[in-house]
Amino acid sequence: MGLFSKKEKKELVAVFDIGSSGVGAALFYKNVSGSPEIIFSVREYISITEKLDFDRFLELTLKALEEASKKISLSGLGAPTNTYCILSSPWYSSQTRIINLEKNNTFIFTEKMADELIKKEIALFEEENITKYSNTDKKARIIEFKNMKTSLNGYVTLSPIGKKAKKVEMVLFMSMSSEYILQKIEESIGRHLHSKGIKFSSLAIASFAVARDMFVLRESFLIIDVGGEITDISMIKKDILCESISFPMGKNFLYRNLAVSLNKTLDQTKSLFALYKEGHADATLVNKIDQALVKIKFDWLKNFQESLTNLSNDISIPSVIFITADDDVTDWFVETIKTEQFNQYTLTESKFKLVILNKQTLHGIATFNENVSRDRFIILESIYINRFL
Repeated sequence: MGLFSKKEKKELVAVFDIGSSGVGAALFYKNVSGSPEIIFSVREYISITEKLDFDRFLELTLKALEEASKKISLSGLGAPTNTYCILSSPWYSSQTRIINLEKNNTFIFTEKMADELIKKEIALFEEENITKYSNTDKKARIIEFKNMKTSLNGYVTLSPIGKKAKKVEMVLFMSMSSEYILQKIEESIGRHLHSKGIKFSSLAIASFAVARDMFVLRESFLIIDVGGEITDISMIKKDILCESISFPMGKNFLYRNLAVSLNKTLDQTKSLFALYKEGHADATLVNKIDQALVKIKFDWLKNFQESLTNLSNDISIPSVIFITADDDVTDWFVETIKTEQFNQYTLTESKFKLVILNKQTLHGIATFNENVSRDRFIILESIYINRFL
């Protein structure tokens, strides 16, 4: 670099991770030729309630988002030029859809054809999913669509526009969310940050892109995200995020049921479970927790097994699993999946191989300012934004 050369101008970006157990937020510099530089990170957790009430759950989530936005604003580190929100379940719905166009005679596949096909598919996706948002005057918004693969005459091509074909196949990943919820998110952030619009995306596509490109370099794997209220499973086959399925049992399912068995409050239960995991609980408590976990594990695994069976659709499922979860429960869910017997030998080619997407496995692919907390979801999402958005 010459003496008077200009340094590459870095773009300051804000990212919000909105899940079902809390809200993470960060400021980082995008670096197109390298790693994201995270200069501020914070996470606001949502208190577990004894029973799930969606309106109360949304209220607590927005409160956490408001607090995280305020801390970003008060950090004094500058105003972001772009703001991204990465949504986890239950804040969005997604689907992978296949578009086919076939004619008797050879034709040139144009950009106009591609746009028309995509617009038609988006309209169908909206129509099919609109009932999910009936409590919000049936208003929904597409938040992302990704063309994951285009084939001409059965051959995958990266540059299909302007080429001749008789048959075109496009594989699209789409996600949508309630207009009401998205507006509430925009209002909460907008009260503290004033960037040029908020871009939304899903944790599913972010995890898929990072796992595929940075860890496995393989065509097929599963991604499991254990959220606060929901467990999401995504299946990747031949480099395509081909299907996702969810069941309403996340980490809060574990704590709620354990609290009932121990006859303790939820806060007491979380503290006792931490002692149990760390090996500091007395023998009586260990015995009680062990007995309670047998039933909890059985119920969660039953739903996990049913989900994998429905997901597989009579085809084998990948044995490599990437898992994301909060630190306090990651080890328990990993061990639970490892002890699962049925699907490991009937639906997969070999035993499950689990890779935890955490601070250790993600180490080195993002840089941090001094004293900035290492948040697994923020790291993963900043890498995705840095490389793909």
